[in-house]
Amino acid sequence: MSGSDTRVGPDDTAVRVALWRALHVLVDAPPHVLHDKVGLSIADPDPGWRERGDMHPDGTRAFRAGIVARARFVEDLAVERAAHGLTQYVLLGAGLDTFAQRRPEAAAGLRVFEVDRPGPQEWKRRRLDELGLGVPGWLRLVPVDFETDGAWWERLTASGFDPGMPAVVASTGVSMYLTREANAATLRQLTALAPGSTVAMTFQEPLEMLDPGMRVARQAAERGAAAAGTPFISFFTPEEIVALALDAGFGEARHVSTDLLNERYFAGRADGLRTPKGEEMLLATV
Repeated sequence: MSGSDTRVGPDDTAVRVALWRALHVLVDAPPHVLHDKVGLSIADPDPGWRERGDMHPDGTRAFRAGIVARARFVEDLAVERAAHGLTQYVLLGAGLDTFAQRRPEAAAGLRVFEVDRPGPQEWKRRRLDELGLGVPGWLRLVPVDFETDGAWWERLTASGFDPGMPAVVASTGVSMYLTREANAATLRQLTALAPGSTVAMTFQEPLEMLDPGMRVARQAAERGAAAAGTPFISFFTPEEIVALALDAGFGEARHVSTDLLNERYFAGRADGLRTPKGEEMLLATV
C-alpha cells in the first residue's frame, strides 16, 4: 500500500462492496435504497460470484444494508448541497464508487474527485474505458496513498480542486484501515477546506459496543481483512470520533447513528431490512 502501488486489480474490499450493492438490487424487494449494478459491471466477477460465501443473500443482509445506506446518505448530502450552489464533491478511498456513472445529471453539475490508491485506480480507469463509460472532464481520478503519501492534499489541488470553494468530502469504509494518527492527520488537513464544507466519514465502533450477533460477524470480517493484507486498525466510540474532529479544528461535529439511517431509508419495510449498529457516521462542518 504505497504511492508506487503496482497492483493491476481492485482491492478485494472494493469489489465486495460493489457486489453487495448489486446484490441489494438483485435480491432485496423494492424500493431500493441505492440502485447500483454499474459497480458489478466494473468489477466483472466470475460467473459464479453469487455462490461465494460472502455473497449469501441471508448472511449478508445486514452488511449490504449498511453499505447502501452509507452510500445513499453521502450522495443525498452532495446533491442537496449542490442544489444550493456547491460545486465540489470528493470521495476519499473511492474504490468502485459509481455516483458519476449512475447519476450523471447530478454529477455533471459538480467537479467530482475520486481519490484512491494508484494501482486499483488505474485498473478502474481501464475498466471504465472498456465499458464505454470513460472519464468525463468533470470527473478527476486522483492517485494517492494516505498512509505513505503526505502530499495527498497537494495532489488533490493539482487535479483541479479549489480549496477556496466549499466541498462535500466523503470517506466511507476507510477509517478502520488507517492508524488513529493517520485519521487525525486527515481530519486536520480537511479543516483547511473552505467555510461551508462538510465531511462525512464512517467509523467502526469497538467490538464491545456491538450486539452479540454482530460481534461474531465483525470478528469474521476482521479475520478476512487481515488475511487479505488490509487489517482493521482503528475503532472509535461516537464520543471519541466527535472529539477527534473538534480537536482537529472543525467548527461542528456530530454522530449520525445507524438508527437515523434506518429511520430515513428502511422505515416501514415488510422484509425487515435494516443497517446494523457498528459502522457509524461522523458529520463534521468547517
